Amino acid sequence: MQLFLYLVIGIVALIVVITLLRSVRQVPQQRNDVVERLGKYHRTLQPGLNILVPFVDAVRTKVDLREQVVSFPPQPVITSDNLVVSIDTVLYFKVVDPVKATYEIANFLQAIEQLTVTTLRNVIGSMDLERALTSREEVNRHLSVVLDETTGRWGVKVTRVEIKAIEPPPSIRDSMEKQMRAERDRRAAILTAEGVKQSQILTAEGEKQAAVLRADGDRQARILQAAGQAKAIETVVGAIHAADMDSTVMAYQYLQALPMIAQGASNKLWIIPAELSKALEGISSAFGNLQPPAPPSERKPRPVATPDNSDAIEAARAAAAAVAEIEAETKAETAGVIPLKPAAPEPPQQ
Repeated sequence: MQLFLYLVIGIVALIVVITLLRSVRQVPQQRNDVVERLGKYHRTLQPGLNILVPFVDAVRTKVDLREQVVSFPPQPVITSDNLVVSIDTVLYFKVVDPVKATYEIANFLQAIEQLTVTTLRNVIGSMDLERALTSREEVNRHLSVVLDETTGRWGVKVTRVEIKAIEPPPSIRDSMEKQMRAERDRRAAILTAEGVKQSQILTAEGEKQAAVLRADGDRQARILQAAGQAKAIETVVGAIHAADMDSTVMAYQYLQALPMIAQGASNKLWIIPAELSKALEGISSAFGNLQPPAPPSERKPRPVATPDNSDAIEAARAAAAAVAEIEAETKAETAGVIPLKPAAPEPPQQ
């Protein structure tokens, strides 16, 4: 009898322990448990330690309140230009009301998947392939609005919808690759032609500037050379008139120049001026009647003719004016100012 009594006490103690364990429920963070009492919704257990009535209260579902992500399998969708494309979608959602998610719909995840596929077919069906490939943001926004409005009464909040991939048929992909390759070849040809054009323009501009600079340098060199020659002529003419040379000296200069004339290998014919014969006659008569030169004090002064060097002076002045004009233009080009041409010098009065 004692053994039987101990067995009964043990069974009762085990039942009490099991009952206590079933009446105490620990709920982790970010999870809610929906409790039913005798088959009817009673309350929602919050995170922490909760007490239930044994054999009366029962946990119907355990709802995770964290944000979840689910990837739906590729879905075939027909575009407005009758092309079948395969679209992969990724959905982000979280449960905001465990009671509605439990009692308003049997399987909210499957319902969201079917709603996403239906909305995708409606949106993509109104677009052609090119627009569907370039309008992902628009499609995502439209999907988010539709899913948010529909899933709100289920206690589910759709936070984000993303299109992971849009795969057109293989033949369309090949055509698109050929089109892109042709477009890139066209752009490359245009860029090459633009480069050649720009290169030719720059080369022509450089040749133009070089020709202008060469012409300007040649002009300045000619002007300076003419100025130098005018100055030399003016100096020589002045020296000749100042020395008051006679015909004898000029004839002597003719005789010194004759060997230089004969040096050319192609000189077959000599042209001797008529004045040279007269000068030679004067030299011969001078050397024939050669007498010792008289001292300078006894020499008779010869009248000095006034030289008429107005042409040489006029050429020198014109060359000097041209040089001054070139210098003014050079300074103006350096300073960025266009100079005014100086007035032509007045002719000297005779």
